[in-house]
Amino acid sequence: MKRIVCTSFDLDSLALVEEPTPEPGPGQVLVEVAAAGVSFADGLIARGLYQVKPPLPFTPGTSFAGTVAAVGTGVDVVAVGTSIAGSGFTAGAYSSHVVVPAAAVVPRPEGVDAQIAASVLESYGTLVYAVTRRVTIAPGEWVVVLGAGGAIGLAAVDVARSLGAKVVAVASSEGKRAAATAAGADVAIDYTDLKDGIRAATGGGADVVIDPVGGAAAESALRALRAYGRFCVLGFASGEIPRLPANFVLLRNRTIVGVDWGDWAREVATVEENAGLLADVLGRIGRGELHPVRPTAAPLADAASVLRGFADRSATGRYVLVP
Repeated sequence: MKRIVCTSFDLDSLALVEEPTPEPGPGQVLVEVAAAGVSFADGLIARGLYQVKPPLPFTPGTSFAGTVAAVGTGVDVVAVGTSIAGSGFTAGAYSSHVVVPAAAVVPRPEGVDAQIAASVLESYGTLVYAVTRRVTIAPGEWVVVLGAGGAIGLAAVDVARSLGAKVVAVASSEGKRAAATAAGADVAIDYTDLKDGIRAATGGGADVVIDPVGGAAAESALRALRAYGRFCVLGFASGEIPRLPANFVLLRNRTIVGVDWGDWAREVATVEENAGLLADVLGRIGRGELHPVRPTAAPLADAASVLRGFADRSATGRYVLVP
């Protein structure tokens, strides 16, 4: 097998190595990986900047799709040859083969190929978790998505659109705004005079803000919420954690909601419950309710350069690594 190994918390330490293919243990499956999803969070983990640090050395990558190559003893929920997808913090998906619990993988619906499946599990998983467990979005409401040209942002646009919401996409470049519009956003704006821009686009204010960016834009977006508006904190891609003024939360009965699917999956949910959420994501795509854009594919050896694109925010859309 081949895999990427991170020997220190630095993207320059990522190296492609070749070693014997492992065997699955009891209750486990060996997956031949066809595609591994790449995310902004993967880069944070590889640089030691994520809230959870894996022990060194390790293989990055949380989301994967492929085929079951072997099963361990006691496995009767999935068979060799099944097309599957899965996600987990310790998955080590930047690899040609991974060993994971059988209960953690889900069959891929017909029509959802490996590259699509691997590229959407983290981003769409976060958003489906958000709208099924953390916040309600009603048809006709205005949803503002910050960082709308990135993987999480594009997923937010698509999920909000699928629920009948009207979407304002906020992104820093013309190309990213075009991508968000293609994903279903009704309006696309930049960060200039953001509070006024959101109020103008929505006719008075947003009902929901999806913020994976943080930084100065967060307070402007919070101020642009209507009464009873909900502000969803998904992350801090800008590198700056905002200090949101509590008086603007109190005024007009606004709410700030934390959305951390990873924490729920690691600390609260069972393996089966998290797999159920992944199956929900893939099912929505298979039924045509969600329309993720096709990812850009890169070879496994390009892991470091792809992650740098996420770190400096030059990457648009989704990427997968193909062993």
